[in-house]
Amino acid sequence: MSICIISDTTSYIDLELQKELDIKLIPLSVHFPDESFQEDQVDYDYFYDKINKGGAIPTSSQPSAWEFQTMFKEIIEAGDDIVAIFISSEMSGTFINAYSAKMELLEEFPDAKIEIIDSRTNCMALGLIVLEAARAAKTNASFDEVVAAAVHARNCVSFCFTPKTLDFLIKGGRIGTASALIGKLLDISPVLTVDMEKGMTHLLTKARGFTKALTKLYEALDKDYTKNGLKTVYIHHISAKEEAEKTKEIIAEKYPDVPVHICSIGPVIGTHVGPGTIGIAYCTQKPIHDLASETN
Repeated sequence: MSICIISDTTSYIDLELQKELDIKLIPLSVHFPDESFQEDQVDYDYFYDKINKGGAIPTSSQPSAWEFQTMFKEIIEAGDDIVAIFISSEMSGTFINAYSAKMELLEEFPDAKIEIIDSRTNCMALGLIVLEAARAAKTNASFDEVVAAAVHARNCVSFCFTPKTLDFLIKGGRIGTASALIGKLLDISPVLTVDMEKGMTHLLTKARGFTKALTKLYEALDKDYTKNGLKTVYIHHISAKEEAEKTKEIIAEKYPDVPVHICSIGPVIGTHVGPGTIGIAYCTQKPIHDLASETN
């Protein structure tokens, strides 16, 4: 018997890490009027180019409760337990569908161990929680210890980012037309973060231009580093590998003992912020949040 760690594709965990740590990802999907894709089956460049050329903003959808039930049942019948960690329940119905599947299965398998955890975030902030749980599972930690590792990591992660352009926020209906116009005229770049208490994205601050917005990201990271230490950093980007490399160099030089990685953002999250976006997801050594420890 082992503990199976499950997440969804908005964690953007590298394929090699998925294999190394035996992590299973269930895909979310994106839908254009003329074609649909599972997030892990579409070329990112093709996807963003299609938006730029066609102008249509795709919709996204989460796995159904039936899909979760099918996946979970196969694992349970193999004699394994499940710890599943998903994108914030305030951003997607993924968590709710997974929880519904759990409750259905417990009627058939009342002794099954299935823990469904709401990450309250997305991207590699979610991924970092999943990695901590998976690493605990690899050390033969108990079920409760694996759950505790995930809950602890949830209190130690943060994610902030800045889009290169406001166009995708406008198209996606994330800000009003007037706010967008002011931003364009004054070259204002929003700096966004995920509020872990609310499980939603909100405005952290604004900056005059993209370069200064990146400086605000560094300041947010350094503030948490000074107070709580720093364990791991991921530089997120959307079709901006060169800018991500520069960002990695700056952060790696400032924190030479901290692992710094680069990770692309996929279609489900990226469709709302667009190409050029740069973000920083990281895990601190001590908690920076005080979220309730309840799981489901």
